[in-house]
Amino acid sequence: MTMAPDDARRDAVLYQTMREFVQSMDDTLPGKFEITKEGIVHDMMAPVGPHELTTLRIRKRLEKAMPEELVAHTGTPDVEGPSEGIMRHPDVMVIAEADMEVEGSFDPRTLIAAIEVVSRSNPDNDWVSKMRDYPLLGIPVYVIFDPRTGTGAVLSDIHPTPSGPRYATRKEFVYGEDVTIGEWAITTQDLPLYA
Repeated sequence: MTMAPDDARRDAVLYQTMREFVQSMDDTLPGKFEITKEGIVHDMMAPVGPHELTTLRIRKRLEKAMPEELVAHTGTPDVEGPSEGIMRHPDVMVIAEADMEVEGSFDPRTLIAAIEVVSRSNPDNDWVSKMRDYPLLGIPVYVIFDPRTGTGAVLSDIHPTPSGPRYATRKEFVYGEDVTIGEWAITTQDLPLYA
């Protein structure tokens, strides 16, 4: 039997410790906790109206366009890649209903797409950290909607780089245009902006 290197063991213990902390805080502190390569991200702000309305409209529009066996899921659980030391909670997850029949976190490799609505309080979490973490988790499509600017981007085509897997293709859009997520086009008309 081959032993894991000391670094891998230490990383696994650190991830498990952070995971246990996040679980213990779930109903204790307000906001959302996620785990990244840098540590725990705590978004203390509750999502505001434009964020939640954008999430709702994206979900509804996708579900009208997709086959019935797929869902645009906005609830729990998280997606988790313990071997990567990452646990994230996308605003919308495009996933087959059958792949939701699991105990615990979703396997990120079962997601068709992860969609984020940029938080006013922590935009780098969506534009920088998740842009790095989602290809590491093997999520094939990552879509960002930014109510601060009325713009967004669809990232796809994971490829290897010296810094690890990254998205090779980036298609930017402005609110009002149609955007293609996976195989389905939806309108971005009437998506709200932050005041």
